[in-house]
Amino acid sequence: MTGGGEGFSAERRGATAWVTLDRPEKLNALDWAMRLGLERLWGELAGDRSLRCVVVTGRGRGFCAGADVADLSAERAPRGPSVHEELAFVPGWQLDVPVIVGVNGVCAGGGLHFVADADIVVAARSASFVDPHVDLGQVSGVEPASLALRVPFSILSRLVLLGRVGRLDADAALAAGLVGEVVDDDRLAARLAELAAAVGAASPTALARSRRLLRDLEATVVLGAMQAGWEAVQGHWSHPDAVEGPRAFAEGRAPVWEERE
Repeated sequence: MTGGGEGFSAERRGATAWVTLDRPEKLNALDWAMRLGLERLWGELAGDRSLRCVVVTGRGRGFCAGADVADLSAERAPRGPSVHEELAFVPGWQLDVPVIVGVNGVCAGGGLHFVADADIVVAARSASFVDPHVDLGQVSGVEPASLALRVPFSILSRLVLLGRVGRLDADAALAAGLVGEVVDDDRLAARLAELAAAVGAASPTALARSRRLLRDLEATVVLGAMQAGWEAVQGHWSHPDAVEGPRAFAEGRAPVWEERE
């Protein structure tokens, strides 16, 4: 199994693959090297018949701050025509085993894809959740659709439209259904191990078939909206605000937006 070195680390613990996002100085923000490395890792794990579970968490005080701002302000191109190709850095649709995500700190923007993609989500008490796309002049197109089966529309609206002001702490995320449970920070790793062990004790065939039914249900309900959202995101890349937002953030100033069309 790939050891990492591209902004994450990966190790095998029995039948479980533990993957730790590892750019703590950037709050584990996703750059292109990290995305491509994770995509390769999931491809390797997909052929491992002895694998029973994948655990994803982060190192440091952040789980994942979303896309690296430097990438947002550079010239951008899609990974492929479908939303699945764009989200190839998350494991859920590429593997036949449960994915458990442990959110250990701030989870922002594109970091929410790991939450939406997971089968089971545990948050440390210090965790928080925020979608700052509109603050950075970006369209929040895929995250709302992918989270639509997890949280009420009123919560989605707050996350999407209020940006940083719509931040949810761990308890609010639990009440909204965004996460399944909240534990003290010093208990997170142990709780993830307990859940991985419970998954590993079940019939692997029955588990895979049951999980596939859940994934098929999810695809039936949200996949079309995710694809439409992804196309809207790409369409916005040519708008001046899509560059102004990240640039203003990097320069530590207030953005100057275009008039609304």
